[in-house]
Amino acid sequence: MRSGNRIALAAAHVVADPAADNGPGRPARLDWDATMGFRHHLWGLGLGVADAMDTAQRGRGLDWPAARELITRSGREARAVGGRLACGAGTDQLPVGPAAGLAEIRSAYAEQVEVVESAGAQVVLLASRALAAVARGPDDYADLYGWLLRQVSRPVILHWLGPAFDPALSAYWGSTDLDQATASLLSIVTEHRAKIDGIKLSLLDAGRETALRRALPDGVRLYTGDDYNYAELVRGDEAGYSDALLGVLDPIAVPAAAALRALAEGDVRRYDELIAPTVPLARHLFCEPVPHYTTGITFLAWLAGHQQHFVMLRGEQTARSARHLRRLHKLALAAGVLPDPDLAARRAARVDDLAP
Repeated sequence: MRSGNRIALAAAHVVADPAADNGPGRPARLDWDATMGFRHHLWGLGLGVADAMDTAQRGRGLDWPAARELITRSGREARAVGGRLACGAGTDQLPVGPAAGLAEIRSAYAEQVEVVESAGAQVVLLASRALAAVARGPDDYADLYGWLLRQVSRPVILHWLGPAFDPALSAYWGSTDLDQATASLLSIVTEHRAKIDGIKLSLLDAGRETALRRALPDGVRLYTGDDYNYAELVRGDEAGYSDALLGVLDPIAVPAAAALRALAEGDVRRYDELIAPTVPLARHLFCEPVPHYTTGITFLAWLAGHQQHFVMLRGEQTARSARHLRRLHKLALAAGVLPDPDLAARRAARVDDLAP
């Protein structure tokens, strides 16, 4: 097994302003103090933050104006403490309706990339629904990503988001055949390797991730986005390991940070002891329908005392059942992620009034 310090970026949740109208179709309004406070919690543990990400935030009610402000604020806070920050750049400012053309998609990406780079953050090029809707094959992806990669000022992370998270992206990189899609992606990486720090892979397929990691050019990282199999993928094997850009790192930050420190010191046994209890929690958090995992993450942040309410953008706090949340509470206790079990118990006792 190769040793080394893994890069770990937590795709952090945002805290809604409970006094604002954050209903479906309304502009996103955040509690900025609580949102930034949680990022300082993650940086204080030695983790990095991934902000303005798709499934963690923007697919769950965070519109582009709010995402732009989040990127700017997080950039300022990261600089103040020397925290690592990566932010998503996509195309979600394009109007919903008839598909945009490739020129409009290119311009939308460029606008968001400029915002991220101006904030001093690393760019994560998010998968684009608009691009998936109009791309005719691998060449369209190669042309558009090639243009973007020639514009960026420092290496970026490319994100491959699988259909478990977003069915609209099932043919990303130009094919529904995963082998062909992988070949298309690798061609882009090989041609532009100097501008690519790594790939964030969110296919929930450990075997395919390991194969892709081994096929990447030297120096290009594989950031696991597999919230089911992260423990084994980050541990790695004799041929290498995955770094991490994970939504699950948000609620399991404390034991995960300790586990990663143990791994950096070569103590694999201690890593396993610390990380293993988090896996059942993660599996429950990300059960079908997978995109609703954000409800559980916000619930756990409330139980842990990181925020004073269980209110989400678009009313997403009702997306999971009371039964699901009660089970989540028990698994979180077993995983050691609730610093004040008494507070968590008092709040969890109210779950029947908060969820269907």
